[in-house]
Amino acid sequence: MLTFGTGKKARTLVLTALVIALSGCALPRPGPSKQEIFAGSVQREGDAFVVTVNDHVTRATAVRPALGFGAAFRSAGRIGSDTIRPGDVLGLVVYENIEDGLLTSGLSGPAPLDEIQVDSSGHIFVPYAGRLLAAGKSPEELRRLLTRKLDAQTPDPQVQVKRLAGDGATVALMGDVGAEGVYPIERSTRTLSGMLARAGGVSIASDVAQITVVRGNRRGRVWLQDLYDHPEADIALRPDDRIIVEKDRRAFTALGATGAQSLVDFNTRNLSALEAIAQVGGLSSDRADPTGVFVFRNEPAETARRVLGRDDLAGTQRMVYVLDLTEPNGMFQARDFLIRDGDTVYVTEAPYVQWQKTLSALTGSVGTVSSVNSLANGS
Repeated sequence: MLTFGTGKKARTLVLTALVIALSGCALPRPGPSKQEIFAGSVQREGDAFVVTVNDHVTRATAVRPALGFGAAFRSAGRIGSDTIRPGDVLGLVVYENIEDGLLTSGLSGPAPLDEIQVDSSGHIFVPYAGRLLAAGKSPEELRRLLTRKLDAQTPDPQVQVKRLAGDGATVALMGDVGAEGVYPIERSTRTLSGMLARAGGVSIASDVAQITVVRGNRRGRVWLQDLYDHPEADIALRPDDRIIVEKDRRAFTALGATGAQSLVDFNTRNLSALEAIAQVGGLSSDRADPTGVFVFRNEPAETARRVLGRDDLAGTQRMVYVLDLTEPNGMFQARDFLIRDGDTVYVTEAPYVQWQKTLSALTGSVGTVSSVNSLANGS
């Protein structure tokens, strides 16, 4: 059995053995050190480009999420609440100013054409006027069309058109609104903002609220704030539109010597590195190295080429952006550098933290050995 003996020489041997043992094992830590990250750079035959953030990098990576509606959404005119739709049932009455007219049996007598249903393609058939497109028109527009068609057959016809049955134009609202449901398109709800107001408004913060409109096989998305700032984003609605209100789904991961280590949702449309750090409680005052704030990102080739000033890159590139908050311009760089969806923000530990852990481990180990020796000597 191996023994160290007693006295100063024995204690020296114990401490030496512990230092050797601890130097050969890894103490607990939240991730790689700053030196290890730099060692994994492409410049040192690694697989990621490590880039110090400066004004050029900030501008080259400033990709902001741009949402909006396409031309098909923006060009759609407003419709009235009385717009005719496929499946509606119409009532037509024709008055003629001649005896034994086309549709009437007496002088100026009415010719009712009740319960004419609009077919699935939006058309109706009226004797002597033919097959007409009714869907998308108001009763007044259809009345004028019928009058023109019949005028060629009988002098000065008078036509009445009204909708007898049908659901009318409706849209469905769902998600983070005051009251989900199906709402009719009325005079006050013909636009997106009007319909949102009719449903009780948006129930989440406007900074992170996104509005999606699904129309057939098309969809468009816009920030709620854009409805306030850009009138062209307040599109006209169409029957059967689906409006979905939801929170921005972007998130970043915070790791290392920060106040919290977790997956964090964006709380604003444009999130800077400084805001991201603040969002997780800032840097740990007793552990963080402010010279070692890193942002890990898979960067599109086009952006990577701008950042690195190279034209030989193809495909997604692994990029590690370095922020040094102790530099005179460091805080400004962190304020201007934008975080993107899927980024990992990692803060390294200060070098002295590992020394503290080593000393704590040594102190604890020496105490354990002393206790064992005391028990051995007393037995």
